[in-house]
Amino acid sequence: MPNIKSSIRSVKTDAERRAKNAAEKSAVRTAAKKVEAQVAEGNKAEAEVTLKKASSLLDKAAQSGVISKNAAARKKSKLAKKVNAAE
Repeated sequence: MPNIKSSIRSVKTDAERRAKNAAEKSAVRTAAKKVEAQVAEGNKAEAEVTLKKASSLLDKAAQSGVISKNAAARKKSKLAKKVNAAE
């Protein structure tokens, strides 16, 4: 534990930021898994609706700096490709 007052505050804010980022990343991963599960089941219509929500979450995560914009684009593309290939 740091002794300097500003360092103590930094530790606290870093922990808060880390928790927020972890929650946002977890939400993105969960949404992606839902899309993939629906594709595996063969529910293309539901997968398309879930893909929209997942894309929105990815865009928001990229905008807030949790993940890079290229990573968000790559993940959205990967999910869209799976949904489009589904029957």
